[in-house]
Amino acid sequence: MNPQERLAAALARIPYAQFLGVRAELKGDELTLILPFAEHLIGNPLLPALHGGVVGALMELTALTQLAIASKSEAFPKTIDINVDYLRSGKPVDTFARARVVKIGRRIANVQAEAWQAERANAIAAMHGHFMLPDDTVLTPGQN
Repeated sequence: MNPQERLAAALARIPYAQFLGVRAELKGDELTLILPFAEHLIGNPLLPALHGGVVGALMELTALTQLAIASKSEAFPKTIDINVDYLRSGKPVDTFARARVVKIGRRIANVQAEAWQAERANAIAAMHGHFMLPDDTVLTPGQN
C-alpha cells in the first residue's frame, strides 16, 4: 500500500472524519487535509458560517495525522489538550488545514495547525496541541 492509500485507510478508521467528509493529500511529507463544504457543517445559518467545532475537529485531525506520519506509528496519538484560536468566520466553501510538529519527546508531542479557505495567508483558525504518543512510536534522529 502506498503512503496516500495508508493515509486514506487511517482516516477511514475515524468515524468523525467520515462524518465530516475529510480527505487528505500527501505530497512528499507535506500533508493537507481538505474539508469539502457540506450543508450539515453550518453552525450559524444566518451568516452562514461553519460550526466552530467542525473547524477545531479538522485541525485536530490534521495534527493527529501529521504526528502519526512523523512518528512512524500505525496507531494514532491521543489528544492531551488543544487550544484553538478562531480568527475569522469560516465561509460555506472548502476548508484546508496543515500541521507542523514542533517537538516530539519520548511520550509527548507538541503540534501546531492552521486552517484556511481561499488563501493560506488568511487563516480562519489556528491550533496548538499536546498529544500522547503510542507505545510503538519510532523516533527519527533529531526528534527527541
